[in-house]
Amino acid sequence: MPVLTISGQAGSRAREIGRLTAQRLQIDYVDQEILVEAARQLGVPVESVVSLDERAASRGERLAAMFRRFLERSAAAGAGDPMLGAGGLDIVLGRTYGEAAAAEGPQEVPDEMYISTLNGIVRELAARGDVVIIGRGSQVSLRDWPGATHVLLVAPHSYRVELIAQRDGLSAEDATKRVHEGDKGRSSFHQKFFKVSVDDPALYHLALNSARFSDEEAADLIAEVARRVSATKQPA
Repeated sequence: MPVLTISGQAGSRAREIGRLTAQRLQIDYVDQEILVEAARQLGVPVESVVSLDERAASRGERLAAMFRRFLERSAAAGAGDPMLGAGGLDIVLGRTYGEAAAAEGPQEVPDEMYISTLNGIVRELAARGDVVIIGRGSQVSLRDWPGATHVLLVAPHSYRVELIAQRDGLSAEDATKRVHEGDKGRSSFHQKFFKVSVDDPALYHLALNSARFSDEEAADLIAEVARRVSATKQPA
């Protein structure tokens, strides 16, 4: 039951490589959009939903069932339902790194509820197993999770700016701004909520310069590491 987290700098192709890695391992791929899709299936209004591939519907159903179990246990423990009230689970899942890190004062979803709910969802996904989780502090939430593999994707700044400019049709100036904002938000998010430096290699089993590999090569390397870690560190 592989559990794999992938954290990537802006423009390091974390999502593309993560999807391919999930295909290699024949396990689920979970990004923010899929979490929001599961929330939508539970009746939480979400304005836009991104379907990533032909398996999205079945995966959404499985995640919806996972959310129900999570919410049932939260209610049984007296923690309340994070989907209710002003805000809700869609806001928890929809907040970007930058928005979460910059939040000050009263919020629709308090920071404590935000990170508690996010951690609970990530750990629920890990307990279900067979999953690749992209970002959201999952490498820290699951730092001591038996059999979990944590991967960091990095790339030179110039490479990331060029990739985003070409991919999104931006000028070099706008792409540079997007990379800067993405890096800043990601760093601030992890420092604020987890008190860690997100690019500290000690948090990961593998740190990979994605500029040196194709998506396929990177996915093959990551999948092999995940198989080895999962095989040697299964819970008793």
